[in-house]
Amino acid sequence: MRFNAAPAHVAEALLLDCHGSRRWAERVAAHRPYPTLDALLAAADEAGYDLTRGDLDEALSRESSGLPHPDAPPAARTALRAALAAYESSFGHAFVISLDGVPAGERLDQVLAAIRSRLGNEREEERVVAAEELRRLARTRLTRSIAAW
Repeated sequence: MRFNAAPAHVAEALLLDCHGSRRWAERVAAHRPYPTLDALLAAADEAGYDLTRGDLDEALSRESSGLPHPDAPPAARTALRAALAAYESSFGHAFVISLDGVPAGERLDQVLAAIRSRLGNEREEERVVAAEELRRLARTRLTRSIAAW
């Protein structure tokens, strides 16, 4: 795996593109070499579970809420913008969700349903959910980045 041989700053930059916590990226990069992609993903998961409040805040601040595809119906775009604004107002950070495995035609409905459901969470409960979604996103992004490298 070329990732193992990359200079630390290159590995950390790749990792930061997958998860916005600098400490997370440094920790995952520092534990190289990884014998397999699965071992790298396991280390990324473990590092994700050890985030401090500040690490999570940093990672969430680097995320942005996605907008629907421009071909989505205007009503759907409006509904999503309103839901995202309500979420960001309530929790102070972008809405994060992993849509890995969700068919493209179902993603908008999935996002809207998740936002509506998660708006009912208490702040601390939502931080736990957002942290889990970030871990899932990091796995997907990392898998794609390593495959493309």
